[in-house]
Amino acid sequence: MFLRLMHAAAIAALIGSAGYVYGVKYRTIYAAEQLVKTRHLIGKEKDAINLLRAEHARLSRPDRIQDLADSKLGMQPLALWQIAAVEDLPGAQPKVDSIGRTLETLGLNKDNETPAVVAGGATPAAR
Repeated sequence: MFLRLMHAAAIAALIGSAGYVYGVKYRTIYAAEQLVKTRHLIGKEKDAINLLRAEHARLSRPDRIQDLADSKLGMQPLALWQIAAVEDLPGAQPKVDSIGRTLETLGLNKDNETPAVVAGGATPAAR
């Protein structure tokens, strides 16, 4: 009786392990198919990237851009009188604090003035 029970357990273990191996085999086959599909998609995307790079190179050719600028923008060539020397350029205008000036005219900045620096380099004591 004990021997028959051991044989039945061994047969059950054999069938269980065969089922497990069968499952692992088909999961492996499925993963390999997914890997092939992914590699194929990567190849297609690389081809699309190369096509877009080639199209960008074609569209950004300097002679094409120059032709488009000439036909669409109606620009004229640069004349010598349009070129200026650095000395001819106006100097930078002083920065104007319009809000501060408005506060001064209204007399609202008397309490908000920044304390002056004393000779020792330290700011005066607060009142």
